[in-house]
Amino acid sequence: MGGMTDQPERWTRATVYPDMWTDPDNDPRETDGDGPEGELATLDDYLTSYRKTLRMKCEGLDAEQLARRSVPPSTMSLLGLIRHLAEVERDWRNWITLGEPEPKIYGVRDADFDGALGDQAVVDASYADLEREQAATDAELARHEDLGARIGREEIAVRELMVHRIEEYARHCGHADLLRECVDGRVGQ
Repeated sequence: MGGMTDQPERWTRATVYPDMWTDPDNDPRETDGDGPEGELATLDDYLTSYRKTLRMKCEGLDAEQLARRSVPPSTMSLLGLIRHLAEVERDWRNWITLGEPEPKIYGVRDADFDGALGDQAVVDASYADLEREQAATDAELARHEDLGARIGREEIAVRELMVHRIEEYARHCGHADLLRECVDGRVGQ
């Protein structure tokens, strides 16, 4: 513990740039060569990067640390964010598909955060939920090549949904920065 507070001392694994999460050569978000070509590829690239960032912020923690509500009075935890984003992916898919909406994964409102318990079985199930829901929403959106097409019961433009997804992950990655720093002091982009 650092100083006169209960907060852990700040640290990073980066050696080249001390304000980074990891060195650029070890960053799975870094790609060689030119950036993506075209609007859809750019949107997909940003979404993929934020998804990786969220996972990185959770790496190396045990079940209790992932479930820790480290920024009181908020009920947020890193595990809660994983569960919340699984729920949101399903919700977005319900917006863009016709027919009966799929039920909430975790049940009642806020169960994504309230049910984020420091148990490895809960952690494993939550990651599996997120992967399944991301893949299902990705597959549904892949059916629509026209980014201007309005789809589903909400008649939302594909482009608008893609930007909304990026915004949601980016916002929660900011939360993850703070949550992680409070758990064990690790900082960085």
